Amino acid sequence: MKYIHQFGANISRADKERFSSSPQFNDGKFENIETTSIDFSLGTLPKLLKEVFTPNQNKTPQASLPIAQFSDQSFDPRDLKPKFIWYGHSVLLLQLLGKNILIDPMFGPNAAPISPIATKRFSADTLALIDQLPPIDLVIVTHDHYDHLDYDSIKRLIPRARKWFVSLGVGRHLEKWGVDSRQVTEFDWWDSVDFEGIHMTCTPSRHFSGRGLFDRAKSLWGGWVFETTEHSIYWSGDGGYGEHFKHISEKFKAFDWAFMECGQYNKYWHQIHMFPQEAVQAGLDVNAKIIFPVHWGGFSLAPHNWKDPIEQFMHYARKESQAAFSPEMGVAVHWQEEKKCNSWWEKHE
Repeated sequence: MKYIHQFGANISRADKERFSSSPQFNDGKFENIETTSIDFSLGTLPKLLKEVFTPNQNKTPQASLPIAQFSDQSFDPRDLKPKFIWYGHSVLLLQLLGKNILIDPMFGPNAAPISPIATKRFSADTLALIDQLPPIDLVIVTHDHYDHLDYDSIKRLIPRARKWFVSLGVGRHLEKWGVDSRQVTEFDWWDSVDFEGIHMTCTPSRHFSGRGLFDRAKSLWGGWVFETTEHSIYWSGDGGYGEHFKHISEKFKAFDWAFMECGQYNKYWHQIHMFPQEAVQAGLDVNAKIIFPVHWGGFSLAPHNWKDPIEQFMHYARKESQAAFSPEMGVAVHWQEEKKCNSWWEKHE
């Protein structure tokens, strides 16, 4: 039964009618700003499968990566300055104005729960981390892929989360899994809302969506901007490099922090996942003072070595004189204390 639940909900006729008012929804599916494709065919598929599934000790860490236990003292909501905790891959607990915002809360152990071949997480017992979290004021889900939206994680979060902001079409999965529809708000690109002193905007990314064989591009994907009177933060969401970063820069001018997707890339799907040099360039495009790489350190979803994303990201950031950091998983990072992040990955093989 749980296996069936993982698929989520199918798109309905009413959904299609509702989506028809979105500029992104054309001919029954959502589209990117730029033409976007996955560049492999039946002829290249055998080579790709060999690359993905050939054993390689460097594609995953030799030992489980640790995640620090949550500490109330290091995440005190009375301190209204920005702070965050990264839990690996794209899971982020962000605190702004004392409000706890949880982004893409995939704490599950397997990024391919409906596949006969498991894609195991680099860290152990991660679902239990949810029980350590503080009360969650807002959960954000950028898109419905399994490595961002996980059935078991959502079920565990339902009693702990107050509001859910999701990309257009993702709400149907949450509601099927038991989230009260009154708690869920869906967003199209450039939709904005004021959430208890935080101005939030859903922004474009260059990606796709889908949880089964027949729902590709039936819900939207995107990033987010968070603005207070003193701070501005950008979350890129999954996606390839594209002109949308310049559009975001034109609208928001600059960011104090930017969390950039970096990892699980390959030449065959270059248009939907950035290479590290592009992730750094995107951070430059949006005028970010400090950039943090995400979408790595959790799963092996591409043939590259598990350390490649962070090593190349930091290399290109240094080359461009761009401030960049990556904290240990589970460790709180406070405003203006970013330099305390160390090269923790170097301690692991």
